[in-house]
Amino acid sequence: MQFKGIRESQDDFNEYDVVIVGGGTSGCVLASRLSEDPGLRVLLLEAGESAAKHPLVRIPAAFTLILGTSRVFNLFTTPQQNSGGRRHFWPRAKMLGGCEFDRLNHYGDPSDYDEWARLGGVDAESWAYKDFHKYFLKFEKFIPNEAHPGVVEDEHGADGPIEVGFHGNHSTTAQRFIDACSRVGIPLRADLNTPRGTLGVAKVMTYIDSRGRRVTTESAYLTPAVLSRPNLTVAVNVHATRVIFDTAGFSPRAVGVEFASSRDRSRFRVHAKKEVILAAGVIHSPHILMLSGIGPPAHLAEHNIPIIAPSSGVGEHLMDHVVVDVALAETSGTSLNFLKPRTLWDCIKSASAFITYALTGRGPFTTNVGEAAAFFRSVDPMLFPPNPSTPPAPSEDSTSGPNAPDLEFFVSPMGYVGAGEGVLPNTDLLGLHMTLLRPTSKGNLLLKSSDPFEHPLINPNYLSTEHDLTVLERGMAILTRVMHTAPLADIIDHSATDQRLGHWLPTASPADLRAYVRNYLETLFHPTSTARMAPLSDGGVVDARLRVHGVQGLRVVDASVFPTIVSGHTAGPTIAVAEKAADMILGDLTPMM
Repeated sequence: MQFKGIRESQDDFNEYDVVIVGGGTSGCVLASRLSEDPGLRVLLLEAGESAAKHPLVRIPAAFTLILGTSRVFNLFTTPQQNSGGRRHFWPRAKMLGGCEFDRLNHYGDPSDYDEWARLGGVDAESWAYKDFHKYFLKFEKFIPNEAHPGVVEDEHGADGPIEVGFHGNHSTTAQRFIDACSRVGIPLRADLNTPRGTLGVAKVMTYIDSRGRRVTTESAYLTPAVLSRPNLTVAVNVHATRVIFDTAGFSPRAVGVEFASSRDRSRFRVHAKKEVILAAGVIHSPHILMLSGIGPPAHLAEHNIPIIAPSSGVGEHLMDHVVVDVALAETSGTSLNFLKPRTLWDCIKSASAFITYALTGRGPFTTNVGEAAAFFRSVDPMLFPPNPSTPPAPSEDSTSGPNAPDLEFFVSPMGYVGAGEGVLPNTDLLGLHMTLLRPTSKGNLLLKSSDPFEHPLINPNYLSTEHDLTVLERGMAILTRVMHTAPLADIIDHSATDQRLGHWLPTASPADLRAYVRNYLETLFHPTSTARMAPLSDGGVVDARLRVHGVQGLRVVDASVFPTIVSGHTAGPTIAVAEKAADMILGDLTPMM
């Protein structure tokens, strides 16, 4: 994909109706949907390249191998004082299709979206679940599976561009986990994405298609037929440096975007006749807003950036799902740790599994890592009966409703810690992982400088509230109980003594357990809410139609607009936000055509 119709001149603007900045999870959806109107000229600007045929992107088990490469912005947080002073790795994709790292199809609880409607300000009612739910159905193409007959097909989309279903690997470890969770009191579910809520344990649906390939919004939405539209241009390897405004009118109006291929190359501009849409993600959308003069006035002044519109919420309210990883020695012989080979025998097994995948689209290479998951509440009296050994209940309920979860517990058929970079014993391992879904800790983004090629300071402020530690400690109590519950307990080597593994956690003191949570905490790659939908007076950056407060012709459409984080994975909600945004934008622009 090349530039079409952009002349290399800073003064002679080429004109499009809509310019989209960022070809990630939401940007590809927007480009496809908006260009369905043949009278609307659409330009999509992406800092990276196409990943549609990149093997590490399409093979589910291989996707994490792309981390650390040039296909990713390899970012780090500031040192986090409440997690051992560590700088956490925060990769953001630099390629079409974006940051769908998790491959797990889970949307959160219906009440999460009712909460969005309450927080979103004037005219935000349409974000409530009863109205917003249709956008999940719009992008889904659910593929039924005889092994999972309990799924109600009518509760899923059938004609959308993204295949969802149960095409990923289903290990015996995952099934043992499901059965053990059921025995400790977490109800069995066939489907965790229903109008009835998400509490329970199940095999998870995935963004893996019937051929065993990971689905991205590039592969699903930017098909050859879409890319052949004469009114759509996709420009790759270009970095947006700022939004250009016309300040002559009553309020500033976004009229274009400045961009360059690198710091030391010339900068060019493109004109947007109707709208500029930032879809650059939770880090880069607020970064571009601040570079363009929209943000906290005092902070912009520190970097000599002229103020276009004061907006105190830009870069604030940063939320993220954090996970505590526990690796355990296992005896079933089915561990998939060989997919990251450390011995000759691992290499042989990995090669054999790859041959199976290449020929059939099946086998270990189709694992989505978190193959089964349980969602539950930290104050569930059935799971936490009065007991002196149970960690105390949190003083605050941060969930969106009485039936919404604040913890996710998932299993992987391989053990890992430290986002997969931690050093563990060379033996068969499985992993148990406890995720905080509704943190009360909030962080922020700050400019390092006015240089658009210098990434901002990222401070997620992990575990800055007692609530977050308490909820995770309650979750760890369930994790250690499941460790010793059949049939999962039957394949765990309870005699293992290596302190890097988690076998000692059931007998750990409260202080040692808390230290483990702090030291083994990692991101689940789900940041949100740095340009949130809310009234300006509440720190909001966009209104209910995702228009940036204080200016005209500018919207933000990605996970940064979430009013607050959902109690599920963020890829699906981000796609649904983009689908809804496309409908709103087309509705607003059609009378202007």
